[in-house]
Amino acid sequence: MPYTELLIAWGVLTAILIILLIYRSTLTMHEDDSIFLHDTESQMHKDQMEVLVKMKRITPIVKVLGAVSGVMILVIAGLFIYDGLTRTGVPQ
Repeated sequence: MPYTELLIAWGVLTAILIILLIYRSTLTMHEDDSIFLHDTESQMHKDQMEVLVKMKRITPIVKVLGAVSGVMILVIAGLFIYDGLTRTGVPQ
């Protein structure tokens, strides 16, 4: 069974997921839950809108990568267990 290739693919996928999670957390690190803006602070409003757009773009990707990563590791574990069970002979 090609466990090495599956584990490498899972590792790459999970590394991308971790990088996106770190990026997403740095986007929201300095953001407040609510901001009160005056007309003179329109640049802050633009910055906040840019962060929201980036978050909306990243969130579905993170969800999909997380789900695929979880399914992949379960499939790899299942294949490993199945292979182990079929390789061992029945003791007599």
